[in-house]
Amino acid sequence: MFIPLHDSNTLKHISMQYVTIALIATNVAVWLVTGPIATEEFANAAVLGLGYIPAVVFEYADLDPSLVIVPDQFTFVTYSFLHGDFSHLAMNMLFLWVFGDNVEDALGHFRFLVFYLLCAAAGALAHGLLDPASEAPLIGASGAISGVVAAYFLLHPKVRVWVLVLFRIPLPLPAAIPLAFWIGQQFYMLVVDSGSGVSWSAHVGGIVAGLLLVVILRRRGVPLFDRTIVTPRAVEHRAERPEAVDASTVSARKPPTPWGRPT
Repeated sequence: MFIPLHDSNTLKHISMQYVTIALIATNVAVWLVTGPIATEEFANAAVLGLGYIPAVVFEYADLDPSLVIVPDQFTFVTYSFLHGDFSHLAMNMLFLWVFGDNVEDALGHFRFLVFYLLCAAAGALAHGLLDPASEAPLIGASGAISGVVAAYFLLHPKVRVWVLVLFRIPLPLPAAIPLAFWIGQQFYMLVVDSGSGVSWSAHVGGIVAGLLLVVILRRRGVPLFDRTIVTPRAVEHRAERPEAVDASTVSARKPPTPWGRPT
């Protein structure tokens, strides 16, 4: 188990991760309204009215009309803004803070918002398909966050990320190491721990959606796996023939570096 603390990955296309900040603020605001400052009755009504209930969505059961807040289809997204307790909220928002900004940078503000909501919906769908008769409400942003983690894994596996290993050992690691372990853990837990209170299927649904959507929605020219972008100028230098260089200047200057400095 690891906790992400910080990455050394600067923004390249946007000046500020406005959508990431807005999502965190919205999640915190909803948690405050439905948690610490809410009555138990109001909190339960919010979970039932906004949470994703497979049995209701797949018409195995009906929700009391007095508890309906939004149409059933909307709960594919609304559930992701509800959290059970502070630790649940804090862990999800920490992952979003560390990894969300660079995914937003790679996709752009609007497409990142679409990406986030689609990953949330994919998590809910996977959860529902696995147990369509379940009457227990699904809440939490884990499906969407799983998509963000998967996208970061494809985009920036070589970037150094400071992580807290086993809750006590801070280490700077290439992102591929902790993120591959985390992604693999979600699939493993889905198989061995399907009866727990954690919806591993929602995590896996978000991961699969994130891996697919980041390939489709990323900006034109944004590479996967931290590859250096080859510019036309670089290609021109690489194609130069040795005899085209003035022999009198060979010892006086360094040859051009065609591929740039690796990142």
